[in-house]
Amino acid sequence: METSLAPSPSVRSAFARLVDYAGLFPPAQLSLAQATTEYREARRGAHAWMLGRFIIPASTLTSASQPGGGPFSVILDGGSDAAAWLESIGSRVAALAVLRAKGVAIEALEVYLPAAFSADRALDEPLQRLRELLESAKLSDLAVYVEFARRGPWKAVLERAMAAAVHAGCGAKLRCGGLTAEAFPSVDEVAGFIAAAVTARVPFKATAGLHHPVRHYNAQSGFIMHGFLNILAAAALAPRVGLETLQAVVAEEDPSAFHFEAAALRWRDQRIDVQELEACRCGAFVAYGSCSFSEPIEDLTALRILSAR
Repeated sequence: METSLAPSPSVRSAFARLVDYAGLFPPAQLSLAQATTEYREARRGAHAWMLGRFIIPASTLTSASQPGGGPFSVILDGGSDAAAWLESIGSRVAALAVLRAKGVAIEALEVYLPAAFSADRALDEPLQRLRELLESAKLSDLAVYVEFARRGPWKAVLERAMAAAVHAGCGAKLRCGGLTAEAFPSVDEVAGFIAAAVTARVPFKATAGLHHPVRHYNAQSGFIMHGFLNILAAAALAPRVGLETLQAVVAEEDPSAFHFEAAALRWRDQRIDVQELEACRCGAFVAYGSCSFSEPIEDLTALRILSAR
């Protein structure tokens, strides 16, 4: 049973099921057994209301001897080039359909489109192929989040990506970091992605480098890391502010600029009420992947956004 420290309506609206657990991935890179244990413990904890799905590669889930637990958000890991991707995607979907028929709790799919699609082909082709496979396998109810390669002029990539996502009934996925400096999108790129997704009404997930709420310099890695609270506030404000304001929200590094009232989140002079937060979480920023569930909890507690035990 979920226990609760009774967060305010605004805090619950902002963070309910926000964190999808990615303990299998770097930098944690736990074994399946270790990650499953951590996830189960988190689901029994006081902040279980913040915990979303267990992120797992399709190859790992389908090869597990007893794939219990979940609910799962499954990464359709396939080939790194266009031909290999198209060849592998059918077998992955078919295997997942078998597992779901056996009662495995698969709720969502995450897909990376190889850069060749962005460069050389219409993005509609692979997404329509995926949609056809899901419908044939009776998996069309699954939420699908597509990560588009960050290649070429970003504005043009976003326009094509969001149009393709809308046409295929998919969401999008924003990668916010990685192991190299090039893996981190700029403030302008993140703000542009949020603006494009919200304008097109494409729900999105975020992933990588988002263990902490507020944008900051990480001395261990030497990178400036984006913050999940920055992205949440920007996504909630996107329907009614301009790109310049979104860039300022994404770039914000002062934790005191964010403040939760009982019925609203404030960023400086901007007030985001509970209804706007709920709309954002439902149709815009739906979740983000983190290889740690404890770190965001600890940070939000240190900021007095969550209550300490």
